[in-house]
Amino acid sequence: MSPVPSELWPWLALAGLGAFHGLNPAMGWLFAVALGLHRHSRHIVWLSPLPIALGHALSIAIVAGAFLWAGFVIDLRAVRIGAGLFLIGWALYHWRYGHRHRVRVGMQAGLVALALWSFLMATTHGAGLMLWPLLMPLCFPAASQPSSVGPWLTALLAIGIHTLAMLTVTTAVAVAVYEWVGLEILRRAWFNVDLIWTLALFLAGALLLLG
Repeated sequence: MSPVPSELWPWLALAGLGAFHGLNPAMGWLFAVALGLHRHSRHIVWLSPLPIALGHALSIAIVAGAFLWAGFVIDLRAVRIGAGLFLIGWALYHWRYGHRHRVRVGMQAGLVALALWSFLMATTHGAGLMLWPLLMPLCFPAASQPSSVGPWLTALLAIGIHTLAMLTVTTAVAVAVYEWVGLEILRRAWFNVDLIWTLALFLAGALLLLG
């Protein structure tokens, strides 16, 4: 079996992070299931992940845009160090205060409100910040590895791949829980997603500082 080319690893990691975000109940699948149960509608369970993914993608796009802008006007090493420190600081803030800032939306939320909720949730969790270590080599490659497309198009492709993976996993988990598993599993097989999220943010910041 031939090894995966090194240039593909950042793209696979983007998809993996998208899957991780999709597995996180706080990113939307739990809300989709609860909304479906409240409305007694299988249709809403299938439909809800779409605005959830849209809000998530918009939040990440804004963060990515800020990152690219900084990369053009500021020295890349300074951007890397600043982003790493910011990520570690955000991880510490999320660990200490994240549980106090939950975004709540009622069960009568429409699709627009659901997209807004997802945008705010992804923003407060720092979902876009976790992509910085991957966007750095993709959007600003080394001189020996020039990119065939510009950084803005590369960022859009990265956001698209990440969002598609997130949407796929969110939909799959929501439908599986609603149709077969049931919410009872959350009592028997719950794990601390907030802690994993905080550790992931901290690790992403450390990778930027050490890179």
